Amino acid sequence: MAKRDYYEVLGVSKNASDTEIKRAFRGLAKQFHPDVNPGDKASEDKFKEINEAYEVLSDSQKRARFDQFGHAGFENGGGGSGFSGFDFDMGGFGDIFETFFGGSGFGGRSRNKNGPQKGANLKYAVDIKFEEAAFGVDKEIQVNKMESCTTCNGLGTKDGAAPSTCKHCNGSGQVQVKQNTPLGQFVNIKTCNVCGGEGKIIINPCQTCNGKGKVRKTVKMQIKIPAGIDSGQTISLRGEGDPGTKGGPPGDLFIEVRVKDHQIFERQGNDIVCEIPITFTQAALGSEMEVPTLDGKVKYDIPEGTQTGTVFRLRNKGIPYLRGSGRGDLYVKIHVEIPKRLSEKQKEILRSFSEVSGDEVHENRKSFFNKMKDVFGM
Repeated sequence: MAKRDYYEVLGVSKNASDTEIKRAFRGLAKQFHPDVNPGDKASEDKFKEINEAYEVLSDSQKRARFDQFGHAGFENGGGGSGFSGFDFDMGGFGDIFETFFGGSGFGGRSRNKNGPQKGANLKYAVDIKFEEAAFGVDKEIQVNKMESCTTCNGLGTKDGAAPSTCKHCNGSGQVQVKQNTPLGQFVNIKTCNVCGGEGKIIINPCQTCNGKGKVRKTVKMQIKIPAGIDSGQTISLRGEGDPGTKGGPPGDLFIEVRVKDHQIFERQGNDIVCEIPITFTQAALGSEMEVPTLDGKVKYDIPEGTQTGTVFRLRNKGIPYLRGSGRGDLYVKIHVEIPKRLSEKQKEILRSFSEVSGDEVHENRKSFFNKMKDVFGM
């Protein structure tokens, strides 16, 4: 049976790049691998054909020979395309092997899962007052984190002796498992199941930490919350998480800040808004009044004729900028409160006021009804 064109086998064009060839090979190898299709002779033959094609097309010299002479370029000592010359270090089959068997099998490409590991990151939420968020505050928090066991000094052994080296893996934490495949015998690197990849065995574990060398404790910490922080923002403390393993660095601690609502102020970015009710008389005649701020009360003159919804701005009375100098502003929104219950005397006074006032003192009302006359001819 004549061999198929290698480009046809991989399903790529003759102008395909090395990346496209490699991608096509990986997809087909996963599909037809014998371990995925056990006992399927057709898949096994297809898998061999795929690897033969990839061996040639992934090598620039072999590919050039194939493009010029076809399969004839590999006959009669022309370089041969069998599996004996397959370069497993080319990045193709080694990756496929790792996909199916969980390791490299070729030494040097496996990931070191038994090396130093960074400790786990921790999360903590802290509630603070509105004013504390504005001006910053030092807080004491309690965090549950892993700490070295004081009973065994972190060794994990009951008698304080150093753990024994695992004889099964000679302390490497990894063992080689030989596996026969249609392509020959391969060596798969796996985690040692005797020591669990630690490389050491504890015969008499510490009863406090059960041989782990670490215990979870509640640790008190002092943290500084910066001025201007807003609700939902996070403070990162590097190296304050759980300790690493096998000499790895510790994790980090992420503190989420939650700011409580204020009874008077509402935050809008670095500005704050405060709504103040005033009486009809204060609005009409004007008045000096006390305005609350984050720094205390201040005097402010409300001009006569102030309307509901009028907003006054007090500069630099807002929230300090988190990264930078200066502060936002305080916006005071006026709400003119109309009395709901009046005595007869109060009503009489207002009627008299209305009679002597007319429309001249109600400019907006006068303007509105003048417009109505123009529109409707009233």
